[in-house]
Order: sequence, then structure tokens, then C-alpha cells
Amino acid sequence: MRAIIQRVDNAKVFVQNKEFASIGKGMLVLLGIEEADTLHDAEWLAGKIARMRIFSDENGLMNLSLNEVNGEILLVSQFTLFASTKKGNRPSFMRSAKHEYAIPLYEKTKEFLKIELQKEIKCGIFGADMQIELLNNGPVTIYIDSQNKE
Repeated sequence: MRAIIQRVDNAKVFVQNKEFASIGKGMLVLLGIEEADTLHDAEWLAGKIARMRIFSDENGLMNLSLNEVNGEILLVSQFTLFASTKKGNRPSFMRSAKHEYAIPLYEKTKEFLKIELQKEIKCGIFGADMQIELLNNGPVTIYIDSQNKE
């Protein structure tokens, strides 16, 4: 699994030009799933995201987690995180998991986040054509890959 985490002051997801979900201060998490991912990857990634200290403390240092700032999460599926650009100019998405495999892992990641944070997780619609509006704070953008735990 791959996640792009953006620290935001607010974020909204639109589907068919209608606002579907929104958050205030928190994280916009773009989540990509590949066929090699497992339930263990979902659990590990959710824990990592929930405990990530990317919010500023009183000294301006990134020392606070989402719960410590009473932040929210907007979780959005993003199959293009597994784009291969090795050949030519048109990306290949062969590594991205098919819906029937990815949707259950996406839902489990959402469930694990809810358990870790003890709050509702806002989401987009898996596989839908969505527009995202956000105000990135910092900007702070973090990339995590469960297959490459750096």
C-alpha cells in the first residue's frame, strides 16, 4: 500500500460536482493498493498514519499527532499511486489492485484508522471520478509505502 499524507487546514471531496465529504484541520490521505498488499499492510499503514507526528507544537516543531490536535482524516482511493512511467509517456497502472481486491483492503484500512483514532473517518467514493479541494498546511506532504518501511 502507498499513501500520500497531506497536512491540511481543510479538505473536501466532490463527486459529480457535489460536495461528498469534508474535513477541517487534519490529514488528506490518498491511498493506493496493489495486488501484493495484505491485511497486515492495511493495519500497519493505519497505525503509522494515526500516530504520525506532523502537527506543530507550541514551539513550531512537528511533535503532535492527529489525536493531539483533534484532527480529522479524509481518506481517498488513488490507484494512480502505482503508476509505472518506465516505458513511454503513458503511465501503466498494471500494479494497481483490481476493485474486487482493493475495496476490501480500503475498507479495512478505514476500519483500522477508526479504531486507532476513535473517530469517524471521512472518505471519497472508491473508484469514482472525484475532485479534491484542499488547503495544504506547511506544505507538509509525506509518502509511505508498506512494502518499503523506511
